[in-house]
Amino acid sequence: MQLNNWKAISGVIVPAVVLFIAVYYYYYFNKHSSGINETKHGLDEILSGLLRAEKKVDNLARPRVALGLGGCLDLTVSALALFQKLGLAPSNNSNVHHESISSFVELEELFTYFFTYGAAAERYVHNSSLFDVLSSNADNLKDKQWTLGGNAPVMANRLYHEGADVLLGTSWSEKLLNLIPEGIKVVGPKLSHDDIHLILEYNKGEQWGKKVSPRANRFIIHNDKSNPQLTSMEIFSKELLKFKPSLLILGGLQMMDNFPFEPDQRQLKLSELEQMMLSVSPETKIHFEFASFANSDLLSEIINKVVIHSDSLGMNEQELPNLVTALNDGSVTLISDAYPRIATVLDQMRFVYNHLQNRTNNISKRKVTRLHVHTLAFQAILTDKSSTWKHSMSATAKAALTAHRHVCGSVDIDTLKARLIMDDSFSTSQVESGQRIPLQKDRPVSCWNEDDYEICVAPVLVCTQILKTVGGGDNISSAGLVLQI
Repeated sequence: MQLNNWKAISGVIVPAVVLFIAVYYYYYFNKHSSGINETKHGLDEILSGLLRAEKKVDNLARPRVALGLGGCLDLTVSALALFQKLGLAPSNNSNVHHESISSFVELEELFTYFFTYGAAAERYVHNSSLFDVLSSNADNLKDKQWTLGGNAPVMANRLYHEGADVLLGTSWSEKLLNLIPEGIKVVGPKLSHDDIHLILEYNKGEQWGKKVSPRANRFIIHNDKSNPQLTSMEIFSKELLKFKPSLLILGGLQMMDNFPFEPDQRQLKLSELEQMMLSVSPETKIHFEFASFANSDLLSEIINKVVIHSDSLGMNEQELPNLVTALNDGSVTLISDAYPRIATVLDQMRFVYNHLQNRTNNISKRKVTRLHVHTLAFQAILTDKSSTWKHSMSATAKAALTAHRHVCGSVDIDTLKARLIMDDSFSTSQVESGQRIPLQKDRPVSCWNEDDYEICVAPVLVCTQILKTVGGGDNISSAGLVLQI
């Protein structure tokens, strides 16, 4: 009898307990969820907050922006579709790195190396015949895309559509020129053959052999002839003085990485670029857009001839650690965390800022007063409080929104196509003195003052239906800059 009573009671209690636990966890995780588990309502609230922050700045005067020094045509394809077409297989050794590519084997090994970590990379192909085979096969793929490429043209396009008056210094062909809006003034030599960049894209979770990508990214290869030589610099330099821009943006120097220059030719080109930067009026701010560098000597030369004459630097989560190690001991960092913690990034930004602020610069009075780091999960902008950079909060919000808009290929943001991977709260530093800052959905951009600078951090509504990844950093950096000039 007692046993039957217990069975009857347990038949009521056990389901009730299970129901209680299910309800508790439902409400607990909706309240304390990390970005990945955010409800649509939570994402809508964050989106509204970002849009309000972006719209705090309007009716901007039309800024004058000059950009150089290279351009190309981007041929974008699925990396794995191209490799399948060519019969290429993943390397058995994912730890092999090459600074450039001369064979199919080196391509397999190098792609495997970066694909394993979901890291972006850009490398020169020494073998022109190999590159022709790769690009011609890519062009025959069904879902290939030909688009405007190169840091300067892509950033110029974004800034023009954001309302800037734009001067672009680049070598060009008729095909390239047709992709550039007519309102952008283009100066530079005409090419008979375009420089082509082959953009090999892959999504998060894609599998190649036994390797699975931890995030969406791209691997870029090129066989440029014009861009590494900075062929547009002479003409651009003359037009620059007449144009008198508020902002000069430089990028594309990664094309020099492992290019077969004649002895001392690379150093000569960078010295000429340095002289161009020194000729610019102090009233004109200079922004340098960082990129993927594998050659430590080149990176050192760029720091000594370009970075120290820049007011602002833009970079992603892979490029920031590379700059940190280059400043610290002259080495390069080829791979870093694809999902870095905010505290880690902020500490690295402080190191770069303080190092460059304290660095003796006997030939230029410029100091880096602005850093913008764009990651998949968040945007972070650091600005010197004594500088004339303005609207940091709105700029950080705009950068975060642009990240989603570019990758999803839509001006309007649909939170059903978004997820949040930034945590509910973050620490401002890895040291004990770091403060804990909660993510407030109605005011998602967090800004605070430290020493002589301000830091702003904004979450990215990460696009889940990816249209493209290439050009993301260029568009994001441009969107942040346009509100701060």
